[in-house]
Amino acid sequence: MGVSGVGKSAVAKEVAARLGWPFEEGDWLHPEANVAKMHAGIALTDSDRQPWLEAVAAWIDGHRAKGQPGIITCSALKRSYRNLIIGDRTEVRLVYLRGSHALIAERLAGRHGHFMPASLLQSQFDTIEEPDRDEDPLIIDVGPPESQLAGEIIRLLSASVAITQIHV
Repeated sequence: MGVSGVGKSAVAKEVAARLGWPFEEGDWLHPEANVAKMHAGIALTDSDRQPWLEAVAAWIDGHRAKGQPGIITCSALKRSYRNLIIGDRTEVRLVYLRGSHALIAERLAGRHGHFMPASLLQSQFDTIEEPDRDEDPLIIDVGPPESQLAGEIIRLLSASVAITQIHV
């Protein structure tokens, strides 16, 4: 989880590749209407996000039902969103990628081809509710290279859950 531009996709892809786990880009689960709004520079409302969050939760539940691990990205900016996608799914682990506004703005300025424009970054920082301790998040401060962040996430996950396939 984290604001747009923090590196969720790149880091998650690296973690998934090293673990040999399926990866899903949560942004691609947004309904077309949401993509159009964001592309137009309009921030999403909670009701806009509801079907997207339900799709993220359904992806997680599909993997759980098959007994398969997986990694999915999702901004999950509010606790209520995380309650929907994680809830009582005790085997799901939240990884929060945290970065400063200045760093993320710099990254977004260099990103092209994404439907989330840099102009909406402030709305993300205005919305975000950092996870509380009782959500048991892994909090990773971004800045180091993605491969280093991925290694740290795998190390922390390995200390807290049984990971059977690790390709570091």
